[in-house]
Amino acid sequence: MAANVSEVSEQDFDASVIKSEKPVLVDFWAPWCGPCRAIAPMVEELSVEYQGKVGFAKVNTDDNQRIAMQYGIQSIPSLLVFNKGQEVARIVGVRPKSELKRAIDSAVAAAV
Repeated sequence: MAANVSEVSEQDFDASVIKSEKPVLVDFWAPWCGPCRAIAPMVEELSVEYQGKVGFAKVNTDDNQRIAMQYGIQSIPSLLVFNKGQEVARIVGVRPKSELKRAIDSAVAAAV
């Protein structure tokens, strides 16, 4: 996992995501999920591009089922963008990097 992407659990989700001063992209994934592994390098690239502006976190849905249920995660990968504690974007499945950037850029613009 890239240094800019942190593994988040149910214990630290609120502190790392909900209470974050900057927008956070959360990648809900599981180790057995092929599409999740396919999108991981793209998430890591984005974490470098947006370093200092956006936080990046991964939530293993196998180990953190309560938080996955809380946010209605029914398919993985699901990428949720949070800003000021609220979900502002949701991308389900492997999507083009440009679509992820649009969601992140919108959250960054709203955070200013």
